[in-house]
Amino acid sequence: MNTYGLGDLAQTFLLQRRSAALKTEMTRLNEELASGQVSDVKSVLAGNVSYLSDIEGDMRTLSAYKVATSEAAQFSESAQTALDRMDASAGALSTTLLNVSSSAVGPVLDQLSVDATNEFQTIVSALNTSSAGRSIFAGAATDGPALIDADTILDDLRAAVAGNTTVQDIIAAVTQWFDDPAGFRSAAYSGSDSSIAPFQIADDEQVLVDLKADQAVFRDLLKSTSLAALAADDNLDLSSESQQDLLELAGTELIMAKDQLTATQSNLGSAQARIDTIATRNATRETTLEFAKGALLQADPYDTATQLEAVQFQLQSLYTITARMSDLTLVNFVR
Repeated sequence: MNTYGLGDLAQTFLLQRRSAALKTEMTRLNEELASGQVSDVKSVLAGNVSYLSDIEGDMRTLSAYKVATSEAAQFSESAQTALDRMDASAGALSTTLLNVSSSAVGPVLDQLSVDATNEFQTIVSALNTSSAGRSIFAGAATDGPALIDADTILDDLRAAVAGNTTVQDIIAAVTQWFDDPAGFRSAAYSGSDSSIAPFQIADDEQVLVDLKADQAVFRDLLKSTSLAALAADDNLDLSSESQQDLLELAGTELIMAKDQLTATQSNLGSAQARIDTIATRNATRETTLEFAKGALLQADPYDTATQLEAVQFQLQSLYTITARMSDLTLVNFVR
């Protein structure tokens, strides 16, 4: 009977191959033990990876919604901050205007108009607020400011009221300029007629932050403030009594405009609450999917540790055999 064996070179190659295989297996088991997840996904799922693909697809979608939700939250927060600035400005000025004394004289009345001019500039600045490089109150035209500068607007208003001598005529001229499309919307508003696109923050959920500087609430706010700013205009040459009347009427209209602004703040606050609610719901769903994926790919730590111990023993035994074979000589076979 013939006996066939392996040559020294073939045997060395066989041992090296087995050693490499055991090292690869030990590395895989170490990674699974550290991460808690299997490395051979197809084997665990028996080739049926469609469920895992669906989970990972949903997680990618939620990740995109997370970015959109964060953007919507930042945009609406910046808008609310701008509205707060306008509300504080209108509140302070209206209180001052309505408390003007009937005995106030020229310098005092002139100072009130100066204060109104400053508040007008503040409101215009607030309406030109941007968030992450996107203009908030310019509608779809987010790449530029919503309004031209405050001084230019006041200059246009001075031209519109030129020649009017009574308080009622001045109010009518300013009102017409703000309401006429050829006035405020054409000369002062530099935004778009279209609203900004809504934020898609869930599969069937959108949030629209529809704030444009040409909306009635902001035009009324600007109109009331500008009336107070124009009261001391030299070209109008109003008497102290007429200035007082104009300032008082401006203060009254400013109160009404402030009420509209409060309603706008409330509506925006509702949108912010909705964004927070949907963000929380998306985060909860994402956590659920992460748990589902983890359970699907979870490696049994006890089984993994047992396999790792077995591989380590095999590798140690292989090293022992290799060391003993390297010590063999022809003398050892001489009887």
